[in-house]
Amino acid sequence: MRRGWKLLSLVVGVLAALLIVLLVVIATFDWNRLKPSINTQVSERMGRPFAIQGDLSVRWRRDTGGGGLAALMPWPEFIAKNITIGNPDWAKQANFAQLDAVYFRVAPWPLIVHRIDIPVVFLVLPVIDLERDAQGRATWDFNPATGAAPSAWNLDLHAIGFDRGHIALDDAVNKANLQVTVEPLERAIPYDQIVEQQSSDAREQASRTVGAAARKELARAATESTPQPAHTSATYQFAWQADGHYQGVSAKGSGKTGAVLALEQTEQPFPVQADMHIGDNHIALVGTLTDPLHLAGLDVRLWFSGRSMAKLYPLIGITLPDTPAYATEGHLKASLQRGASHYSYDNFRGRVGGSDLAGSVVYETGGARPKLSGQVTSQVLMLSDLAPLIGADSNTEKQQRGVATVQPADKVLPVEPFRTDRWRAMDADLTFSAGRIVREAALPIEAVSTHIVMNHGVMHLDPLAFGLAGGKINGDLSLDGSNTPMRGVMKLNARHVKLNQLFPRFEPMRTSLGEINGDAALNARGNSVSELLGTATGEVKLLMNDGVISKTLLETAGLNVGNIVIGKLFGDKTVKINCAASDLTATNGLFETRLFVFDTEDATVKIDGSINFADERLDLNVRPESKGLRILSLRSPLYVRGTLKDPDVGVQAGPLILRSGGALALGVLAAPVAALLPLVATSKDDETNACAGVLEQMRGPSKSRPVQPAPKSKPTAPG
Repeated sequence: MRRGWKLLSLVVGVLAALLIVLLVVIATFDWNRLKPSINTQVSERMGRPFAIQGDLSVRWRRDTGGGGLAALMPWPEFIAKNITIGNPDWAKQANFAQLDAVYFRVAPWPLIVHRIDIPVVFLVLPVIDLERDAQGRATWDFNPATGAAPSAWNLDLHAIGFDRGHIALDDAVNKANLQVTVEPLERAIPYDQIVEQQSSDAREQASRTVGAAARKELARAATESTPQPAHTSATYQFAWQADGHYQGVSAKGSGKTGAVLALEQTEQPFPVQADMHIGDNHIALVGTLTDPLHLAGLDVRLWFSGRSMAKLYPLIGITLPDTPAYATEGHLKASLQRGASHYSYDNFRGRVGGSDLAGSVVYETGGARPKLSGQVTSQVLMLSDLAPLIGADSNTEKQQRGVATVQPADKVLPVEPFRTDRWRAMDADLTFSAGRIVREAALPIEAVSTHIVMNHGVMHLDPLAFGLAGGKINGDLSLDGSNTPMRGVMKLNARHVKLNQLFPRFEPMRTSLGEINGDAALNARGNSVSELLGTATGEVKLLMNDGVISKTLLETAGLNVGNIVIGKLFGDKTVKINCAASDLTATNGLFETRLFVFDTEDATVKIDGSINFADERLDLNVRPESKGLRILSLRSPLYVRGTLKDPDVGVQAGPLILRSGGALALGVLAAPVAALLPLVATSKDDETNACAGVLEQMRGPSKSRPVQPAPKSKPTAPG
């Protein structure tokens, strides 16, 4: 037993002696003699020039923050001055980094097992030049020399500290050129104080961009159940400012950070704050970063605002629609793993134009293409805020959005092209719903919902459904942006749209029991609304029963051609419509009338001809037929020529049309009338529909048969 104790004492004594010798060597050795060897070894490991050009020395300090034995025993602290790290040969700048000095302490005991344990390294006056060329080569990608033997030593670096410095970024891929300066604050600022200040500043910016409603919406988001970044006792100790260009537009901003960035302790938060103006966009965030070695653990409150969401695409790479001015606030959490990142923007709220917006979305990379998924809702959606989605806003608004396309003065259909190249940049799976859609004049649209799926440039809206005036509009829309020109397919049906709810402010319509039913099926090709309608092929059917109409009503509804025609036929009086029916066929944008007729108490009016959406030209003939002894304001046929923008309505030359004994009921309309009879069956569940009798009469005696009343069950979904 004694022999064992002696042997153990001998081993401990030898180890202690070796450690003492090691410490003496560390304390007395001229470390500058090792600089050539260190420079060579590090250069090989980094794959580029490295040099300690100043003094290399050691001093002894206790770790006062560690506690225990570590606090009692002094640690060697190495000081290397005037350090340069070179750049690859292709870079514009000679050096990647220059530092006045580097300070780091080394734990003595791990050196015995060839492990260099550095709690924290401090960088003094760092000057860093970051560069990436058009081929994607980046100076921050270090390539160690091939064939180098693995080192017997392991390095554990726990944290990085820094003081004032300068960072330059020259990135040809993102068209970025930024100069960033970092300065210490006069005093440390608590985390919560910066959070509160950034929240106030972001809402003020949103108010200037969208209006006071945005500020209220974001304030409400902050007081409701929106998750917030976790509270931390960390403080901000440095301020930074950036100036330059990003994606070809001016970029300027500022922010604050902590002083020591923990590389391995994922529970130790590093506070970050940024407030950037990039072109028309304002992006602000405040929160924490943890686990930076694995590019994970970003947890911040994030604000966006600007002239159009589409302008965020060059900045964040996410395909978003063209919109009016917007502002949002939400909670962003990110795990930025190499090649497979995950971002979640949770419980965001905001304003887009005059509409509110809320939801949660996830953006993921790592697949064939990035993917955006989630759900977005709106309580009140302004119809005018949807105009930029199809390019239907004014030229002034287009200019504010930064769109170069100008809508021609003689065109009604939007010519602004869809940005299908962006559709191919990512996939999407989103649900959208809105409680109500409103416009300046009352438009009773409610309960809008759709499921948007985008895969490799092909966008599907299926189902696309909304309530309109007590009825339902159902259908689906497919736009194939992977082809040039884009191909589109649309199917819609309208059921039980109540006339008295469609025009609630029109007094004569309030007692009407009539409704509108219709079907549309079209396919087209083109990269704008104008091109799609200008190439559309398919059919459109519409049936209206038991309504009233007037010149004033159509004028209010914005139907310029209609109000002119009605004014010439009936003057300014209100006219009761027993039935209005239309069956249009479309071939390459040319919509022709198989049947277009409306029956009133005074006359039956038939319209035939075509509307060419390719050039927006009208070619229609309006033939009124008086009933009995009733006299129309005009009994001569009308022509409708000109364009959608500038219609020309006049009286055709020739004799007055006399009562012809039912010229419209000769059986020649049997086929188009038969095609409309199913809409009669779905329109009402009793026999009082005036269209039933009118259409049967138009089919002719040989074709006439009773129309069956509609079944009591609900109509089938669109096919």
